[in-house]
Amino acid sequence: MDLAGAERRGRATLVATIANIGGLATGPLLAGILAEYAGSPLRLVFWVDLGLLVPAAALVWAMPETVRTSAHARLRPQSLQVPAEVRSTFVPAALAGFAGFAVLGAFTAVAPGFLSQIIGIDNHAVVGLVVFGVFAASVAGQMALGAFRTSAALPLGCGLLIVGMGGVAAGLAASSLALLVAGGIVAGFGQGLSFRAGLAAINEASPADQRAEVASSFFVVAYVAISIPVVGVGVLADLTSLRTGGLVLAAVVALLALAVVVLLRPGGHLKGRRALATR
Repeated sequence: MDLAGAERRGRATLVATIANIGGLATGPLLAGILAEYAGSPLRLVFWVDLGLLVPAAALVWAMPETVRTSAHARLRPQSLQVPAEVRSTFVPAALAGFAGFAVLGAFTAVAPGFLSQIIGIDNHAVVGLVVFGVFAASVAGQMALGAFRTSAALPLGCGLLIVGMGGVAAGLAASSLALLVAGGIVAGFGQGLSFRAGLAAINEASPADQRAEVASSFFVVAYVAISIPVVGVGVLADLTSLRTGGLVLAAVVALLALAVVVLLRPGGHLKGRRALATR
């Protein structure tokens, strides 16, 4: 956003989020293809990833710096803060982000188990393609934000998360690949739409000198969601079954998304949501 300038801030946010989710989408697809059709499946994918870091590092090194200082920078932990005036925007966006990234985490980590143990598909490339489809739908949802008012995009995205989780639950209950994939794609689109709407609202509402720490706080919530719920699914799978773990996760995600819809409705409990009505 600093490099793009104020006139291209929206495009900069889109590029950043697409790069993030696009990498998460491409990784499982590439890994699945290599694992299924190339040799050394437990090593080759990591060598390929290390190779991709080389041009990435070169581009980061060549990127212009927007900060001018004569002192040497010191790396040190910084606290994560959300200013009081941003919290009414941050809370629903963070809840929606948690719900959406829990879906992405589940499809990344336990989709192979869902597909092999419940539906009977063991092809690694197919599994990677299913995960890619969910993340690609997320990218499509982010790109579709311009078609909606930002104030409507967040609750709409959460509504799609609820519908998608219904499809995933039906797919798990009926051992149906079509329902599982359709539900995942709908949920992925809803995640992308709500995620970018929430991030745009947070960036718009945050003071310029605190934008980085507020955005970092939002991403901490997202990355907790992409990891911790998967552990919960694993625990439930050990105690009960993988199907039960997936159904419980679908219900929790749907309830979180429903909570955001309730909070954002006219007369809801959160006040001062002015930032959600602007770009």
